[in-house]
Amino acid sequence: MWRQFLRSLSPGVIVPQRWSASNCLSNGAFFSTRFTMSLEEAKRCAAYKAVDEYVKDNTVVGVGSGSTVVYAVHRIAERVKSVGLKLVCVPTSFQARQLIIEHGLTLGDLECNPRLDCAIDGADEVDAKMVLIKGGGGCLLQEKIVASCADRLVVIADYTKDSVKLGQQYRKGIPIEVAPMAYVPIKNKVEARFGGNLKLRMAVAKAGPVVTDNGNFILDWSFPDDKEHDWDAVNREIMMLPGVVDTGLFVGMATKAYFGQKDGTVTERTV
Repeated sequence: MWRQFLRSLSPGVIVPQRWSASNCLSNGAFFSTRFTMSLEEAKRCAAYKAVDEYVKDNTVVGVGSGSTVVYAVHRIAERVKSVGLKLVCVPTSFQARQLIIEHGLTLGDLECNPRLDCAIDGADEVDAKMVLIKGGGGCLLQEKIVASCADRLVVIADYTKDSVKLGQQYRKGIPIEVAPMAYVPIKNKVEARFGGNLKLRMAVAKAGPVVTDNGNFILDWSFPDDKEHDWDAVNREIMMLPGVVDTGLFVGMATKAYFGQKDGTVTERTV
């Protein structure tokens, strides 16, 4: 599945038959004369380095969602096979669940594993204070629940997700998951209180709005980026609106972030 995924991103790309940690240098650099997609190189190296440093034997690991997590799951499966790690993997979405099953990893849930040793997940944007925007793929609620149960949330991303402040790189706005009946009142209240505009996220290849794994709608908030925001306060206030299920603002949750660069190196950021 992961090879098909890579080819779908760029038809005709040559995908090696087997990724290996030896393709990455000790500093996270990746070298290849065949694989030409620098953005995918960056994702892969960030994911591999995070897995190698944080995924340990006899632990429970939260598995996030999105394109970068595909590489993380592949690396976890490699280490399980080569090193014999014993792990339980808790997914944050249907996509993550399918990845875990496809790679032959042990599938768990929060009912049996309410505490996780770490969670590895992507992000749509990470600012200088390690505030995240997540939910571009629509999985923000389950991602936040799993992250809240983990001792450490480790973020893996490519260089396009690294910003000084939110909105610098990611222009699609902050996702807000809402109860369907409340999306218009919530839209009006957020716009009146904080400015910007909110749009109901519409589905692709389906008539009507996106419906999350939890049966809710998503409003994408294009917030004013010409002023400083106290994102913790903003998040708390939005969360108090009746009908808001959760937001894609992850404040004070991330432990460490790995950013794969164009040249294959990996930079790191901690709280």
